[in-house]
Amino acid sequence: MSRHFDQAEGLCEQPDPQTDAFVFNQTMMRIKEPRRSLDFYTRVLGMRLLRRLEFPAMEFTLYFLAMVPEERADEVPTDDAARTEYTFGREAVLELTHNWGDENDPDVSYHSGNEEPKGFGHIGFGVPDVEAACARFEEQGVEFVKRPDDGKMKGIAFIKDPDGYWIEIFQADRMGGL
Repeated sequence: MSRHFDQAEGLCEQPDPQTDAFVFNQTMMRIKEPRRSLDFYTRVLGMRLLRRLEFPAMEFTLYFLAMVPEERADEVPTDDAARTEYTFGREAVLELTHNWGDENDPDVSYHSGNEEPKGFGHIGFGVPDVEAACARFEEQGVEFVKRPDDGKMKGIAFIKDPDGYWIEIFQADRMGGL
């Protein structure tokens, strides 16, 4: 079967077959206050907590979240070992890392990557209706960087999470014009 993929300088034509079973599993972001961040990602964005791992000797906790629709929620194992394997074997997991004590330190903040020096930019969520999603975010007091009708790229929004990380909100069926 022939597949068409975009070309770019430096892009290898064919990935090494030994990488076929590799999974892009997670993006990690540091958070200052777990309750605030977990509320945002679960209640506001609809993610589910797959696994929490605590490391007392190193004083940090990892929270792994993913989009799991209600009709598939029973696919998430309840047994700890099976749940861990499920978490680390699936695609598109958000890992939130909390270093204990950061919530009490007024000097702790995280760089979003969108100020100088630039680096990490954002994560993205596809939604069925970008305007409806943004109206809901507005009702919940979410901070906007860009609303769907702002700027040159119409139909795309950017919101901020509690630590200032940017989240792109887009509608897949409207992305074809890019």
